[in-house]
Amino acid sequence: MKFVLRPVLERTMDYLQTKGIHPLWSRLYAGRGIKDLHELDLNLKHLLPPDSLLGINQAVSILACAIKSSKVICIIGDYDCDGATAAATAILGLQILGAKSVFAMVPDRKVDGYGLTPILVDRALSKGAEVLVTVDNGIASLEGVRHAHKHKLQVVITDHHLPGHELPLADAIVNPNQPGCPFPSKNLAGVGVIFYVLVALRQYLRKVGDWEHHETPKLDHLLPLVALGTIADLVKLDQNNRCLVFQGLKRIHQGLMPIGMKLLLAATKTNFRQANTQDFGYAIAPRINAAGRMANMAIGIECLTTNNPSLAEKCVLALEQANQHRKTLEISMHQTALEALQNAQLHHMSDQVISLFAESFHPGIIGIIASKLKEKYHQPAFIFAPKDDTLIVGSGRSIPGIHLRDVLDLMSKKLPNLFIHFGGHAMAAGCTIQKTHFGLFHDTFLETVSSQCDKTLFNKMMYTDGHLDPEFVRSDIALGLAQEVWGQGFDPPVFQDSIKILSQRLVGDKHLKVKLELGGKMLEGIWFNRVKPLPSFATYAYRLLHNEWTQSVQINLLAVQSPLVESNKVA
Repeated sequence: MKFVLRPVLERTMDYLQTKGIHPLWSRLYAGRGIKDLHELDLNLKHLLPPDSLLGINQAVSILACAIKSSKVICIIGDYDCDGATAAATAILGLQILGAKSVFAMVPDRKVDGYGLTPILVDRALSKGAEVLVTVDNGIASLEGVRHAHKHKLQVVITDHHLPGHELPLADAIVNPNQPGCPFPSKNLAGVGVIFYVLVALRQYLRKVGDWEHHETPKLDHLLPLVALGTIADLVKLDQNNRCLVFQGLKRIHQGLMPIGMKLLLAATKTNFRQANTQDFGYAIAPRINAAGRMANMAIGIECLTTNNPSLAEKCVLALEQANQHRKTLEISMHQTALEALQNAQLHHMSDQVISLFAESFHPGIIGIIASKLKEKYHQPAFIFAPKDDTLIVGSGRSIPGIHLRDVLDLMSKKLPNLFIHFGGHAMAAGCTIQKTHFGLFHDTFLETVSSQCDKTLFNKMMYTDGHLDPEFVRSDIALGLAQEVWGQGFDPPVFQDSIKILSQRLVGDKHLKVKLELGGKMLEGIWFNRVKPLPSFATYAYRLLHNEWTQSVQINLLAVQSPLVESNKVA
């Protein structure tokens, strides 16, 4: 692992300090592109206005008419946490704004595939739907929209995924990434897009006189859902997204959240008054995702929308069971994948890409395995699982500098018949192909990445914020860092220093617990999911953690820089 110092503009750091920002925070902010104080103001009044979202006026008009006419509105969701929070936000928001009949449907990963499909349209029709609203999907649902229109259904698409060459002929499309949309931020998650639609709908209904000013319903209690989905989907945390996340966390700290979210936090032993973005990413989101991976995301949506404590408890228990099942399968699949790669059983690994298929793989877990292999080998990875007897579905994860969805697009131009479907983002994408085309997929994947990408991208490195002054190795600093809004594109701080390992032992059979010396201080430390012994003295990358139980600082070791010195033995 090579450590690379994150570049910092000295003049920006000095400017922030002159404005009263703590020296450490000034350095961290400057290293993440902050140039002015206003970028740190996460007040709701600084949210980008919805007006510039292309298609939002048409969407608002359709939804306002549906509410006034008491039409049945069906929310078409997705089977991940962003999709679940987006569906929950849509249901609760439309109900707040006067919708009498609104319900959600989520495609079955194995049966329906992704997005608004004709079979899902038929299912919505059987439940009396008159208006379809997609959340976190729909931009690629050409056939589904055509089928809906054949049956006289109106379709409003709200999505954030990159569109293909042809857009569906929906009645309204709201997607900041669609051609011609001038909305300044292209980084909204699916839940962020539907929240913006609801904000615009509220403004419109208020303007036409549906409520007296003092009676105008508020949508701000939906922000905890928006924050969760935004963090879970790993979208870039620009100022607008950081504002949404900060405001959502603020309300969570006050206890203002759906009862299901509160019970999920309690089930993961997370103090809601100190919940942070890491809790979202590592504790809450995986449990909601587990519903879509292992069972049905309807459980996750119900957990986030019900106001019945008893039902919420049942949902949380079901999510916990699904998550445990997910963990068991993940361990087995990860081991199978590692063995396949190590034994070179297939032509699925090169120096630059990994692609792997096994009949035993579960389609709900392949994204996790792709992520793990991407992290281990620092290569773009695609993992495939059976969809049926002839088709396989793939989930891919990428490394910085390689835009995965663009790679798939280039592959589709070379081989127009390769993909049944594909889509996604820069760092994550998915596709469906013929099982017999797996070898062709790998060869084309490798050829495309090799021809498009600088080979230095494959050097495994970690950006750090450099040396941490010993005076800042304190519990209050660790707590302050934990409460900041960190995430994709606004990375949590990682420091690097020479550390002496005094003792080390395994805990839980998979984590290294250590005693160490850093800057003359004796501290407790941990390296999660590592069993290999550590060198007794080396340059380590680490984060500061606040231990709530002991009210002390703890060192979270992340990486060690080569060359290594002689290792201690693990007790």
